[in-house]
Amino acid sequence: MSMMMQFGKQVMTSHLRSFTSASSNNNNKLFVAGLSWSVDEKSLKEAFSSFGQVSEVRIMYDKDSGRSRGFGFVNFSTEDEATSAKDTMDGKALLGRPLRVCFAFGKDHREQITTRQTNIGNTFGRNR
Repeated sequence: MSMMMQFGKQVMTSHLRSFTSASSNNNNKLFVAGLSWSVDEKSLKEAFSSFGQVSEVRIMYDKDSGRSRGFGFVNFSTEDEATSAKDTMDGKALLGRPLRVCFAFGKDHREQITTRQTNIGNTFGRNR
């Protein structure tokens, strides 16, 4: 387990990594939401491994409770494998819960999102 900041809150992460030649290209990385609390890295990797070589799986955990936050990341060795997995697994059920699967945004993209004040309260917007 390791710690990282997610949405301003410190969370525990656990990851399963294969030490083969994995690309660090973000087009190979999928964001997977809608995970059941009973899904672990092994079962998530098994669910996605039929689409190609899974180089890393990471599920995000709450620091205080230790319980899954219901989302994680799956890295593939190629963009084609990730695209195939995204297209097939988005909306499919895993342990009774429908998954939402999309390409993960890199850190550069996240840093562009800021909070701004409007006359109706806080909203989220992008720097222009």
